[in-house]
Amino acid sequence: MDEEPQQGVLISGEENVAVRIKLEREARGWSTNSLSDRLNEAGFDMNPSAVWRIEKRKRRINVDEAIGFAEVFGIDLRNLVGPPQLAAKARAMKLIDSVVDAFRETQRASAGFSKARDALDAYLAEHPDIREEAEVMVSNAMAQVASSHMLERADQSSGAYSAAEDSPSSDA
Repeated sequence: MDEEPQQGVLISGEENVAVRIKLEREARGWSTNSLSDRLNEAGFDMNPSAVWRIEKRKRRINVDEAIGFAEVFGIDLRNLVGPPQLAAKARAMKLIDSVVDAFRETQRASAGFSKARDALDAYLAEHPDIREEAEVMVSNAMAQVASSHMLERADQSSGAYSAAEDSPSSDA
């Protein structure tokens, strides 16, 4: 049975890049010739016909070319391949990047915590006479950190609300 391949991340990513290149070029008032010239000046070999074909999805774009477009437009590569409707909102893209970066940090921290906890458990298995005292110390220290963190967040939240009430918001 012949099934059509599902469009995956790469295909939608290429679609996003094609749309985004045209949006960025037009937003700057550049022709395909002008964009081609800028790419060539930056060391990325590209003729105007290739730019047009990429925008019309008649030609695939390779990674080096995508890097070139991102460089010429002055945007992150991750931003270039993201959904164009989000990319048009620079603030949204920055916030998304912040969320992803914070998630990566939590993953690293979680791995570090697991490694430290495993090492402590292994040590306490060899020294059962101090296990109870060590567990109490760990629990108390973690409770203190959690409590401090909750207080900091409460302070930040109340400060963020009053700051938000004082100034108009902007999405650009």
